[in-house]
Formats: sequence, C-alpha cells, structure tokens
Amino acid sequence: MAVVKARKSDLDLLARLLRAEAEGEGKFGELLVGNVGINRIRANCSDFKGLRTIPQMIFQPHAFEAVTKGYFYQAPRESERRLARKVVAGQRFWPAKFSLWYFRPPGNCPSRWYNQPFVSRYKLHCFYQPTEETCANVYNTF
Repeated sequence: MAVVKARKSDLDLLARLLRAEAEGEGKFGELLVGNVGINRIRANCSDFKGLRTIPQMIFQPHAFEAVTKGYFYQAPRESERRLARKVVAGQRFWPAKFSLWYFRPPGNCPSRWYNQPFVSRYKLHCFYQPTEETCANVYNTF
C-alpha cells in the first residue's frame, strides 16, 4: 500500500529524480534520495509544510540541485521506476529512514545542516534528520 498517492506520471517523475540526484551512488543511494523525498511529503513540517504530492515535492523551489541546475532531463529507466515504487510503498532505509535533508559536500559532513543533526553518510551524500520535537510526523509509522 502506498504511503503517498502516486500516479504513473508521479512515479516517472520520482524515478527521474532518483537518477538525476544519485545515479553515481548506485541503486541504494537512489533509494535513499527517494526516502528523503517521500519523508518530505509525509512530514508537513519545517520547509516542507503543505507538500502533498510528488510533483510539489520535486518542484519545490531550491529543493533539489538536479532540478534547479538542469540535470533532471533524463527519461526514467525501469530500474529507477522499481526503486520509486519501493519508496512510495513505504520501504525506508538507513540513513535516510527519517531524514529530510541530504547533500554532497566537498569534504567532511558538517555536524548540522539547516540546523538539523547529522545522521550518517552514504558514499558522498550526508543525511540529516529533524528531532522528534520539531517534526514528529516523519517518525510516524504507516
């Protein structure tokens, strides 16, 4: 069962995002990006209040470098569609299980990003999750 509503066109958009943001991080890295996106829709807190759909999440201003810098042009492949379906179905993976932010710094991961604590690094991306006090929805089970 889906944790967010997703039509085929929404899954294709999400699959494109996974590829554009994390193709170099492998399939697991792409799943982590998907987790962050789905968490942003479910969280309804911080910078992500009012997001209800995959297109709103993807095209939120300044949310994803791939969208703002033009890397978001490649057609989705079936492998990314499978990954998109997994995260829409609610599969969560550490370190993005509760994360709302990630980024790829030129060096070490800062201890905080957008004033949120560092969780862990996967390959080149650093992941950050809110505290339960500031964003309890991201910790809710499905």
